[in-house]
Amino acid sequence: MVITGMNIISALGLNLAENWEQLARGKSGVQRISLFDPSDLETQIAAQVPASFDEYAAGKIKKRQARQMTRLTRICYVCAKEAVEQAIIDFENIDKSRVAVILGVLNAGKSSIEGTGIDRSTILKGMSNAMPAWISMEYGLTGPSFTVTTACSSSAYAISLGYDLIKSGKADMVIAGGADTTINPEEIAGFNQLYALSTQNNKPEKASKPFSADRDGFVIGEGAGIMILESETSAKRRKATIYGELVGYGLTTESYNIMAPKKDGEGMAETMEKALADAGVDKSEVDYISAHGTGTTLNDLYETMAIKKVFGDRAYDIPVSSQKSMIGHTVGAAGAIEGVTTVMSMQHGFLTPTINLDKPDPDLDLDFVPNKGKQAEINVALSNSFAFGGHNATLVFRKYKD
Repeated sequence: MVITGMNIISALGLNLAENWEQLARGKSGVQRISLFDPSDLETQIAAQVPASFDEYAAGKIKKRQARQMTRLTRICYVCAKEAVEQAIIDFENIDKSRVAVILGVLNAGKSSIEGTGIDRSTILKGMSNAMPAWISMEYGLTGPSFTVTTACSSSAYAISLGYDLIKSGKADMVIAGGADTTINPEEIAGFNQLYALSTQNNKPEKASKPFSADRDGFVIGEGAGIMILESETSAKRRKATIYGELVGYGLTTESYNIMAPKKDGEGMAETMEKALADAGVDKSEVDYISAHGTGTTLNDLYETMAIKKVFGDRAYDIPVSSQKSMIGHTVGAAGAIEGVTTVMSMQHGFLTPTINLDKPDPDLDLDFVPNKGKQAEINVALSNSFAFGGHNATLVFRKYKD
């Protein structure tokens, strides 16, 4: 199961190259919200996709299609198109019935940001299946095309389901990933009611601080992440560049609390254990963990405890970092964006940092790659996604060796 194409759109850039450069540098994409006036909200900051996206996307989407899409659907569509271009796929020479599109999507982004008027595109814009539908239509793909919704782990679930389709022999290729935005007044106000968001509005770039003693909640992000999964046979047949392997995954449901993780990270630990078993990977082989790392009190504590529970004393030797410190919590897109970043880390032999870790929490004592990235040989890596509702996912990636 190999990865032959990848792309990211986030607050740090409009393509994979821009995102990787900024993530490796430890750049923050968090700023005061400009999509609307946030003055009446407790939280007035977020990690927004750059305003230049509309101009960037203009030549990549037909005008009529663009009018039938929300801003979020356009972000996902462009992200997927560029991943396909990177993978150099000629769909005219591929059995299109054996290509699937599976995306983690909470909603299509049809919020007050899109306006309150009713027009001929209102229903089309609001369809949660719009993103995989548009992507399938772009290339005439007739394999399975659908969305999966498991809150913050949605796109990690989508990638896992893509893995299963190929492993079972029902598909040769899957365009997998997800897209999300919750940067709108109603959802930010809702998260504020749950005391889940950071309110450090005075220094936006310092607000997202996973694993730090003074963390006060997560920062909302937005964007899309796409992976092209392919059987090794299919990839070699078309002489594709292979960026890495997806070797297994673990999915669990905690059945504990709609918002809080299971005490002491028991559910998180179980997820990682299942992922390692599914991949046939020994714990001694793991070189890096891309953490869920939200910056909330319980998530960071329990994820740290879970890693120690799974790896014992070796946990202190495994680097762990959170890209959410730079791009915020992209919710449904997080699993895919962070999975792509993990594969890029393996490719480049470089660990992206956890920025804003200036006040270490004594209870969180692992190597969180504080503030500055570093070189490292990464052959096997985990990428964690732990969601509201107890929907957990861990993806296992390995450096590809022919």
